[in-house]
Amino acid sequence: MPAKMFEHPYRGRWAAIATMHGKERAIAPVLCRWFGMTITTAPGVDTDALGTFTGEIARSGTMLDAARAKALLAISRTGAPIGIGGEGAFGPDPGLPFIASGRELLLLRDSATGHEIVVFRRTATNYDHVTIAPGDPIDAFLARVGFPDHAVVVRAEPRDGRAPAKGLRDRKQVEAALRDVFTSAGRAAIETDMRAHLNPTRMTSIARLARALAVRTARCCPSCGTPGFGLVDVERGLPCGECGAPTRRIRAEIHGCSACATRALRRERAAALYADPTWCQICNP
Repeated sequence: MPAKMFEHPYRGRWAAIATMHGKERAIAPVLCRWFGMTITTAPGVDTDALGTFTGEIARSGTMLDAARAKALLAISRTGAPIGIGGEGAFGPDPGLPFIASGRELLLLRDSATGHEIVVFRRTATNYDHVTIAPGDPIDAFLARVGFPDHAVVVRAEPRDGRAPAKGLRDRKQVEAALRDVFTSAGRAAIETDMRAHLNPTRMTSIARLARALAVRTARCCPSCGTPGFGLVDVERGLPCGECGAPTRRIRAEIHGCSACATRALRRERAAALYADPTWCQICNP
């Protein structure tokens, strides 16, 4: 926790979160502990209108766009000076397509200045799905995804326009939903329900990201004092250990402020540190 926390511009401020799925349970304790903030959940918000995991409503724009829209919605609904929005995405890992990948993003917006602090990272996830026909076993899948602590969704496969059965945490509910699908479809899909309040793995990831948001927010710009000074880019060019040529490996982090032009190199690699020749375009073209 930062020293001189009482001097921080957000100390004791009021912030609002726009969520339908209990994310405040993961985010509020962290920000309250770090900054003494008062955190409220914006009433009457329909964040599903910005996109649903089960595809009935497609997300418009990027994860950042969605998180920003939620933060603005929190501010407009409550009048809070600070709004917080979060967004997650789940699917195959870009580098390992047979491995499930989770991504979480949190955004804090200052309504007075428009200043935003954003943190993003890949996270642990139980994201999974299986397609079955009548009579196929489902026990192994349910055990793998952590059912019943983690809820599941049942829908027709392929989609037939009917709303999926969501938030299922009881075996009898799952079986009833499957029977309903099989009355008109030959196959059904069972998939993880990725809404935070029904997915403890995701809720844990959001809490960890909330701490990263607190750490980033606690660091104020050395020039202008704006919160959120941190990683904005990297400097590549770590020299090859064989020939000395610059590689694409990172040699330093570039930290900066989103409110002014201040930039600084951080975590520079030691002069004696070299990249493995595997990463060299000359030694390993």
